[in-house]
Amino acid sequence: MDHLDSLRSFVAVAEAQGFSAAARRLGVSAPAMTRAIAALEQRLGVLLLQRSTRSVRLTDTGERFVHDCRRILADLDEAEGAASGVQTEARGMLAITAPQMFGRLHVAAIAQDFLHQHPRVQLRTLFADRLVNLLDEGMDVALRIAHLPDSGLTALQLGSLRRVVVASPDYLARHGRPQQPQDLTQHRAIGFSFDGVVAQPWQFGSGRGQQTVTPTIDWVCNLSDVAIGAALAGQGLTRCLAYQAAEYLRSGALTIVLAEFEPPPVPVHIVYPAGRRAPAKVRAFVDFAAERLRREPILQGGGLEPASGPAPQGGLRPS
Repeated sequence: MDHLDSLRSFVAVAEAQGFSAAARRLGVSAPAMTRAIAALEQRLGVLLLQRSTRSVRLTDTGERFVHDCRRILADLDEAEGAASGVQTEARGMLAITAPQMFGRLHVAAIAQDFLHQHPRVQLRTLFADRLVNLLDEGMDVALRIAHLPDSGLTALQLGSLRRVVVASPDYLARHGRPQQPQDLTQHRAIGFSFDGVVAQPWQFGSGRGQQTVTPTIDWVCNLSDVAIGAALAGQGLTRCLAYQAAEYLRSGALTIVLAEFEPPPVPVHIVYPAGRRAPAKVRAFVDFAAERLRREPILQGGGLEPASGPAPQGGLRPS
């Protein structure tokens, strides 16, 4: 097994977290896979994998090395594809990342339909509520909900999302409807924080009209769907991106308050490296996803109107 094959074997073992599964994926025997990794470790003079009877885990050195291997192999595939004309055909492994809930609600269905149209493409998705470094983690495309800093990546804006404050009709009937941001100090609230420790103050308006309010936070969550579930149960108000509560706003289980004080919407981008030099699989997915997402009313400021009829009661939980 040559050196490049040993790098491919190492990446396969790291992703499969096991020698047997990686061997099946590459069509080789498990002993051959084991020998290849051992030879690679001997060549480098470091331990890349921690082995036990139940699992295989990357060492700290292995974690760093696997990112480099993915980048090297992706560059090689791109170079070979360009030389052989594969740049014109969408095929091969495509790695996509997106925020967890946005990925589940919007990207997963797009990915499924894309595979139907491009049967020679295989997908790997990473839905995570953290900033994923495309190059370091071997990703081809990212969906990002944020104001983006300058970088060497190509970014295409698809729309934007309102940041809304919501509550259940039951809660508002019991505690009253806030008329201005400062009223929130008299209300119960569910806060959001990535680490679940300290919720950030809530901002309203923009420019000189910007206001910052710290409501009385009774519960800090690190998952937005948990915060929304608490609001559905009448626990208090919570703040979220519009798409996260769209289902319940349309059904009437939640309602928006303080809409006239909302801060500017948050842009949604699709991001990828290489620009026009991107492989055909990346260009094909970017075009496909952009066309679909630009038709999503929620990304164009709409899609939140409640249906006619009585509003459902609180106590629901997002699926």
